[in-house]
Amino acid sequence: MPGLPPDGEPMPADGRLEAAELDRLSDIPFGMYVHVPFCRTRCGYCDFNTYTAAELGGGASRDSYADLAIAEIRFARAVLGAAAPRVDTVFFGGGTPTLLPPGDLAAILRAIDAEFGLVPGAEVTTEANPDSVDQRALGELRAAGFTRMSFGMQSSVSHVLAVLDRSHTPGRAQQCVAWARAEGFDHVSLDLIYGAPGESAGDWLSSVRSALAAEPDHISAYALIVEEGTRLASRIRRGELAAPDDDEMADRYLAADDEFCAAGMGWYEVSNWAADEHSACRHNMLYWTGGNWWGIGPGAHSHVGGTRWWNVRHPAAYAGRVAAGESPGQAREMLTETERRTERIMLTTRLASGCAASELGVTGRRAAATAVHDGLADEAAYGAGRVVLTRRGRLLADAVIRDLTD
Repeated sequence: MPGLPPDGEPMPADGRLEAAELDRLSDIPFGMYVHVPFCRTRCGYCDFNTYTAAELGGGASRDSYADLAIAEIRFARAVLGAAAPRVDTVFFGGGTPTLLPPGDLAAILRAIDAEFGLVPGAEVTTEANPDSVDQRALGELRAAGFTRMSFGMQSSVSHVLAVLDRSHTPGRAQQCVAWARAEGFDHVSLDLIYGAPGESAGDWLSSVRSALAAEPDHISAYALIVEEGTRLASRIRRGELAAPDDDEMADRYLAADDEFCAAGMGWYEVSNWAADEHSACRHNMLYWTGGNWWGIGPGAHSHVGGTRWWNVRHPAAYAGRVAAGESPGQAREMLTETERRTERIMLTTRLASGCAASELGVTGRRAAATAVHDGLADEAAYGAGRVVLTRRGRLLADAVIRDLTD
């Protein structure tokens, strides 16, 4: 099954964390991720932990989901106890969070605030498929305290949306941005995917320009990854569709970067561009810079004080654990300091601010010097103690990072 986590060790039923881990919470940003695993239809490229109504079976439903999520929020507060920090960021992801009524999403957010407290100016984001919201729903979300919307546009071209099994029509995402602005959202993001079978260079440029014309303050652009076990993988294996071409995808990335930069949007992570520093996604930055977060919902991952765990995947199994007052965690792993350093290198090297050269071992420093020589890392930044990818280095980010961590 695609997307499965590692085996790990069993999660204690009471979800307890070591005292030393709780001691690390006070000075580190803390976020809450709420996974909403429901979708109307399954996109052919998606291997996320999501379920259509036909796939759910018994024991779980959209109608009861908010109550389950709230129960886990209360469980999290009990586990963290006096060490529980206030929440800097909240992110509702999926699936399609906005398949839940705005009132249910608001109730979950209220529970987080009641149990933990939101810091002043907390960022609260929800993802949404463009056909899962209208202006009224967006107004209700804004009134409930949501501050940021992220719409899954993916493309503006009909045949590309069809290949990706997206259900919205071209233009709908741009309309959603306009509605969100009208309802008072200052921060609105669009997601794009490049490299779909049959997508031409002109198709991609049209999508990029359509996204920019909507005037979001944030855009994410991801290369299509063909995940084993998905419908898209099966169609490519049968020869119905051509596999993505690496050279073409590199060209798509550079074309997008040209357009984004010309429009005044700068990259701050390899796949993310923002209008200014205030428009970067603070929740994702928390992930990339070693923050702590608690993941609510089936299959959600958490990281607190060097312990990482993941919840059982199926909503019915999740519902059973939560109803019994037990941790829904399936398993966990305790990260060593070496593992944590490796992850810091892997994640921060993807950022425009780069990785501290002091994090690197002997082999990593040699690799960084080679990257500078080969034009993959910025020479001036390295002289100042940072490994910062050049534009060409971003195209080869995975290979550069692998060498830095060897």
